[in-house]
Amino acid sequence: MSFIRPELLASARRWHEVILGAILATFGLWTATRGGYFLTPIGLALLALGLGWALTAFRRLRFQQEGEAPGIVRVTEAQIAYYGPRTGGFVGLPDLAEIRLLTLRGRRIWKLKQGDGQLLHIPVESDGAETLFDAFATLPGIDMAAVVAALGSDAPPSDSRVIALNEVDRLLWTRKGAGIVAV
Repeated sequence: MSFIRPELLASARRWHEVILGAILATFGLWTATRGGYFLTPIGLALLALGLGWALTAFRRLRFQQEGEAPGIVRVTEAQIAYYGPRTGGFVGLPDLAEIRLLTLRGRRIWKLKQGDGQLLHIPVESDGAETLFDAFATLPGIDMAAVVAALGSDAPPSDSRVIALNEVDRLLWTRKGAGIVAV
């Protein structure tokens, strides 16, 4: 018999990384206030580390989407793999040229494009899609705050008869120098 409601326990599990970062920051602040030439720098370093950890965990938490979609996402050794019921594939992070966020019939989908033009579509709510946050964060020049903000904005579901591309397809990142160079 548990004295904690299951909803509260599930919420605490979801927020556990943010909570741990805040605890580390609080411990760092407490250590810094103890004074001295030894404890103050250590405390300030722990405070900065805890705040950075909490901020990154909060962004990662906002990146996770509620709901269920078919398929499984795995990220291993700079390669994104999507195993779907009908489609699937692999994209290497060094080969990735473009990331877009599509909204089709109310469902949001990552559109990953390789340099050779091949595409991989991954539903945002797929199992393991939260691992894409760390994979995307390694890309050069990506603004993860903009990616998280794009996920947080509720794009209106598209009508099957009329599709406005500026509402459906949103470019989030493109690799610099991936185009054709004219000499």
